[in-house]
Amino acid sequence: MLIRILITTVLSMSLGAQTGVPFTLAPGGKGGSTATPMQVILLLTALTLLPAIIMSATPFLRIVVVLHFLRQALGTQTSPSNQVLVGLALFLSLTIMQPVLTETYNKAWQPLDKGEISMSDALEAATPPVKTFLLKYAREKDLRLFLEISHAPPPNRPSDISLNVLLPAYVLSELRTAFQIGAVLFLPFLVIDLIVASVTLSVGMVQLPPVMVSAPFKILLFVLVDGWNLVVGSLVRSFN
Repeated sequence: MLIRILITTVLSMSLGAQTGVPFTLAPGGKGGSTATPMQVILLLTALTLLPAIIMSATPFLRIVVVLHFLRQALGTQTSPSNQVLVGLALFLSLTIMQPVLTETYNKAWQPLDKGEISMSDALEAATPPVKTFLLKYAREKDLRLFLEISHAPPPNRPSDISLNVLLPAYVLSELRTAFQIGAVLFLPFLVIDLIVASVTLSVGMVQLPPVMVSAPFKILLFVLVDGWNLVVGSLVRSFN
């Protein structure tokens, strides 16, 4: 079920601007006129876009950037590993996107799977939930920027903004938000580094890197305040 939801979402993003193309991947679907080899090519093309869309058009972007800043602030180098951070960001993203994915599945994939609508109709039905989510977190300033870059006419309503404009605006907005959160996370650990560096220099321990001394204190502070719970909880709540 999850794979179907993601595929429908990918198709709605990558082909949403061409919903007038009459093709269907569902057996018995209405209005199907595209040959099976072409259907397979279109599906494989959409699947190649899946990693990029998951990384840039979902909460995954903000979460993984913040977790990277957190690891740098702690000074733990490669612990947790990249695989752990990516896995945590992916599961959190799926949790946050669950309402959007469920709505997309109910409105687009189920009727398509039953042969009640064509693929173009399914894409048209799947696009509004995705647009609603992206519009919620895309800044107006970034939307104006990409409207100017694409020379698109000003939309009458937010829902009229095309995905060609909405997706890059969402990415820029998320990067800005992620860097803001990362900067705030850095501050308490930076204070510890400054204090430890001042102490080590004052006692003449110039050959001992201050980072080696401050790292245990930063990890201890992070564990004592239950840092993972606070960071993950704040990240998830930032999308509500």
